Amino acid sequence: MRVVVAPAPFKAALGSADAAAAMAVGVQLAGAEAVCVPVADGGEGTLDALVSAAGGRLVDAPARDPLGRAITAQFGLLPDGTAVVELARASGYELLSDHERDPEATSTAGTGDLILAALDAGCTRIIVGVGGSATTDGGLGIAIALGARAVDDNGEDLAGIGAALLRVRSVDLAGLDARIATTPIEVACDVSSPLVGPEGAARVFGPQKGATPDAVERLDEGLANLAAVLAAQGLPDVSGVPRAGAAGGAAGGMAAMLGARLTDGGALVTDAAGLPAALEGADLCLTGEGRLDSQTLTGKAPAAVAAACARAGVPCVGLFGQVDVPPGIARRMGLVAALPIGRAVRPLPDALAATADDLAAAAASVVALRARA
Repeated sequence: MRVVVAPAPFKAALGSADAAAAMAVGVQLAGAEAVCVPVADGGEGTLDALVSAAGGRLVDAPARDPLGRAITAQFGLLPDGTAVVELARASGYELLSDHERDPEATSTAGTGDLILAALDAGCTRIIVGVGGSATTDGGLGIAIALGARAVDDNGEDLAGIGAALLRVRSVDLAGLDARIATTPIEVACDVSSPLVGPEGAARVFGPQKGATPDAVERLDEGLANLAAVLAAQGLPDVSGVPRAGAAGGAAGGMAAMLGARLTDGGALVTDAAGLPAALEGADLCLTGEGRLDSQTLTGKAPAAVAAACARAGVPCVGLFGQVDVPPGIARRMGLVAALPIGRAVRPLPDALAATADDLAAAAASVVALRARA
């Protein structure tokens, strides 16, 4: 048997490459050949997956974290001149401690710093993966870092943070770095959420980033205000555009202010990682990530892997740290089965530490069953 293993990262436990290696151990224990294709969906692991697949390199650059503190972050340069910027590297949720998480106070400015560094490195195209953000600033921080200005009723400059969104009265893009106009930007989105409303960036994801109920209301109104201001200035109206709500609206802001194209991050990364070619002649594919829930269907990597398997006629089984959907949902995703990997009831730290062993054991069991079918 030839088995393709194409997992996304298992958050707080394993990156996608390590998860693939663990699955491969199990596949080989069951007597089958393993082909590793680590994937991602625009969030954590996107940078490493694309750089590894293309034989690119990582570049260190000065940037700001979500609260404006100086850090060193990385972006990727691929041989064809494409730069890969992973928003989470500078503007990510994991960069902050619990008490620091507040999407009204955080900014995507550091991601703008990385885009500027990529332009300075001579890139000809930019892919921005936008999952895992600590922010709900509508991409205002990115735009300001690249030379834009946002002003209030008095013409005073505003900071690119979530709390400023309600006060934006105009956005001046005249000072935007000129290279933005000639450099295609593709935003790899890990969710299909619109910018505002019940399914929008603030209401769905704001509480996960530390927003109180009152803050969620202000952020939703602020994102709507930013979208209306930009539309009134003749820029694209992104308020109801699918995927515009990714990364606290950073996807929509980049579409409106930078002319970026929004795309399905899972499909982009799986294609770039060479999954379609790897599936040719395969007998089975294993995918997975830390948790299977309703959000997995909205653009996450396992859904993209399952779709690629369906096109190739290869059965796909998902292995997850947690499974929180009815069986029918997994089938609708295109998975033959969705299985939790835990072999014992453990405290969370112990379960995370056992992820590699549990993945190997689960992979071995699935492959052995498939071989006997």
